[in-house]
Amino acid sequence: MVYELRVYHCVAGRMPAILKRFDTVTCRLFDKHGIKQVGFWTVAIGESSSDLVYMLKWESIADREKRFAAFASDPEWIEARAKSEADGGPIVASITNSILMPTSFSALK
Repeated sequence: MVYELRVYHCVAGRMPAILKRFDTVTCRLFDKHGIKQVGFWTVAIGESSSDLVYMLKWESIADREKRFAAFASDPEWIEARAKSEADGGPIVASITNSILMPTSFSALK
């Protein structure tokens, strides 16, 4: 397995919008495209309470490329993203993304 750690650094005041988008649209579209989540978190104590952190798991990097490309080009996603940003502008200021490979002693393999 390959894991992907994604951190969405939200525009100030836009955390409710990103949470709503994931809850009502994004997670359903992840399921549609076979994208498996490990979990989602908000920051209670740390550098920024405007960060949404989540982790996805993939069979391989090639699997990630195929599935994420299909998700990103899905017309329903494109429309939902535009709609969620129509009133208040962009939700995400920047994204930090890491592809992680488990060690031999990791509980997640």
